[in-house]
Amino acid sequence: MTQDNFQTASVELTHLDHQGQAQMVDVSEKPSTVRQATAAARVRMLNTTFAAIQAGNTPKGDVLATARLAGIMAAKQTANLIPLCHPLPLHKVEVLITPEPQLPGYQIQATVKTKAETGVEMEALTAVSVTALTLYDMAKALEKSMQIESIQLISKTGGKSGDYFQQQ
Repeated sequence: MTQDNFQTASVELTHLDHQGQAQMVDVSEKPSTVRQATAAARVRMLNTTFAAIQAGNTPKGDVLATARLAGIMAAKQTANLIPLCHPLPLHKVEVLITPEPQLPGYQIQATVKTKAETGVEMEALTAVSVTALTLYDMAKALEKSMQIESIQLISKTGGKSGDYFQQQ
């Protein structure tokens, strides 16, 4: 299998017990290591909406600052949102929102880092998802047809399963 596909044929489903019931994985015996994950999403909109956000001319205020802060806060709340995620001490959460005039819209990228027994992929994915949702919420008075697209894991490092880098 390629680096961008985890081996699914031989992977044990760790979130199911021997009776097939959902369970939180016991990570207490795993070593604490540095782990990092980066995820991405994008929000597509009309040129007029994009121009209004860029100009800071929106009814709810600073769309991008609010969305970025919401993404950071969401990463810290992942264990409260996703039932089987472990609460983790996050050492870094960075959310970047980049204007993409050719979409038109915004590219969102979140990088999350920790030193723990399990990875931060879900935290990075949660961060970009909530950033995109907040961007939508802040600008929906201008346009309800915005589209949130391509939520995906870009990379992850650390841990037993090894590194993953999305192939372009």
